[in-house]
Amino acid sequence: MSSTSNEPQSLLSELSDSLAGAVERASASVVRVNARRRLGATGVVWAADGVIVTADHVLEREDDITIDLPDGRAVPARLVGRDPSTDLAALRVDAEGLTAIVPSPAAPRVGTMVLALGRGHGDAPMATFGVVSAVTGPWRTWRGGTLESVVRADANLYPGFSGGPLVDTEGRLVGINTSNLARGLGVTIPHAVVARVVQALLAQGKVRRGFLGVATQPVALPDAMRGALGLTQASGLLLLGVEPESPAEQSGLMIGDVLVALGGQPTPDLESLQDRLGPGSVGTPQPARLVRGGQLVELSVTAGER
Repeated sequence: MSSTSNEPQSLLSELSDSLAGAVERASASVVRVNARRRLGATGVVWAADGVIVTADHVLEREDDITIDLPDGRAVPARLVGRDPSTDLAALRVDAEGLTAIVPSPAAPRVGTMVLALGRGHGDAPMATFGVVSAVTGPWRTWRGGTLESVVRADANLYPGFSGGPLVDTEGRLVGINTSNLARGLGVTIPHAVVARVVQALLAQGKVRRGFLGVATQPVALPDAMRGALGLTQASGLLLLGVEPESPAEQSGLMIGDVLVALGGQPTPDLESLQDRLGPGSVGTPQPARLVRGGQLVELSVTAGER
């Protein structure tokens, strides 16, 4: 009888010990970022050669940045690159003995237990606990970026937690937390997205995004036109303006054209066009379908850099 009654308590103790162990393992890669007044922020050791990843919005200055390491050392950091659209930034420190955070091998699933870690207050790490409540995407941020996926968890992000990790119950990285992509609501940028952005920041200091140089407005496509041209979408983008010597003008786009597809994907609204001008679009020719004078016209469009 006594062993049965003690079983729930034993399970809870095991879970508690497991979560504490996850925090200890992950904390070896969690640092404090000092780049703004008053409150510090959090970052993670991305690579043992000195790459630190944090949230872009916590960097109120680009000089005189310091990093407080888990072993108590305070070291200067230099900015490698930043991407406000995804709220990610990469720093580099000259320090030995760093422990890179280990990525979770599996994509996050709704209902899995996770921990949010922060080191914005003092030397000791902080942690909150919850579950993954949603995995959504593609998702457009209010800062103009598009994330192919985003994680929402009910683990609280206290002040100073931005730039810190969301980890699984083994202490492995699920993603980077931020409170500045959803108008104050905490979200997590998945590891796969972070990896892509960090790779671009390390290579060129920024994430290159496409630019056409057009002013557009969504317009409805009449049923008769859609039937005659074999279009299934209900709307396209009317070109109200084309900047002189812009990539759009050089590609042959004209005021009055209705852009209905770019890169093989429909463009019924501005968001869909911005999606087609994301990372990787710069300098890459893409087929554009236009309605011009009641006829379909196809051109090759090469975006410049925004």
